[in-house]
Amino acid sequence: MSEIIVKEGNIAPDFTLMGSDKKEHKLSDYRGKKVILYFYPKDNTPGCTNEACSFRDNIEEFNNLNAVILGVSRDSLVLHDKFITKLSLPFVLLSDENEEVCKLYDVIKEKNMYGKKVMGIERSTFVIDENGVLLKEFRKVKVDGHTDKVLEVIK
Repeated sequence: MSEIIVKEGNIAPDFTLMGSDKKEHKLSDYRGKKVILYFYPKDNTPGCTNEACSFRDNIEEFNNLNAVILGVSRDSLVLHDKFITKLSLPFVLLSDENEEVCKLYDVIKEKNMYGKKVMGIERSTFVIDENGVLLKEFRKVKVDGHTDKVLEVIK
């Protein structure tokens, strides 16, 4: 097993994924801005809906702090489009159907779903500064109050 390079104080691992805007998004293209990179299990589920809405409802504050929000799940771009439309999300969702970036950031974990063990995305957020350095990682995120904790890091 290779050593995990995702560590606070290190440069966040670069990647390229297709976004809901039908463009490729490369993390390093966002240098000069703070990036809120959040991984979530599934579009249109209660916790993921609440998390997305919380980021949406605070988008002006993120914008004022020179921060962009990028959501990542294993869902397809088609599902992302429906989720964005339903919730009027003002940020891009990235599709990681092959789990490459999820594995890079070590967010695929064993979960217990209705008594069955399955592999899925552990809700996680990575706050990356203007130089690409990982400022803060939040793992096993609880949705309530999470957006406020992220904002505290970038203020």
